[in-house]
Amino acid sequence: MVDFFLSNQLLKQIALAILLVTGYAIFKHIGRKWIENLAQNKRVSLQRTQFVVKSFTAISFMLFVAIFVITLDLGFGDISLFLSSIFAVLGVALFAQWSILSNLTASILIFFVFPYRIGDKIKVADKDEDISGIIIDITMFHVILRHDNSNIITYPNNLILQKGGTKLVAAKENITPLNDSDETKS
Repeated sequence: MVDFFLSNQLLKQIALAILLVTGYAIFKHIGRKWIENLAQNKRVSLQRTQFVVKSFTAISFMLFVAIFVITLDLGFGDISLFLSSIFAVLGVALFAQWSILSNLTASILIFFVFPYRIGDKIKVADKDEDISGIIIDITMFHVILRHDNSNIITYPNNLILQKGGTKLVAAKENITPLNDSDETKS
């Protein structure tokens, strides 16, 4: 009986397919939980978290399909011709929208590696404008700042990654501790 299973190529492929699908499901679940925990620790908005989770799911699914097709030897030559045609058309279409894509990509990078958080006061190194204020939100396309004069500044994600930024920290005032006599006067 065992020899029948080992000699049957179709059964081997079915077992390998089940193993790959199970591995993909586990990887997707662990990755999603890790992203959600990271978002909770960084106090990221729900919309940004959902965007990053959807991006992770789409990329992991494409990788899964590629690994699945290559591992099971499902006529990759025919499928690769079809996929390369689709990617060529998508590449031309998306090249026209490079600014939008760069902002979305920057949004994912900001999610994982941006050193500033909502509530931090920053100043972006821009020689033409005073881009400074408190970060009030980080969206998929913009970092939104409230300037000292109460104006709202929306600054593109791709530019905030390209230009240097400074976290502005308020100077600590000289605070003297209360004397015992000061406490009794209250």
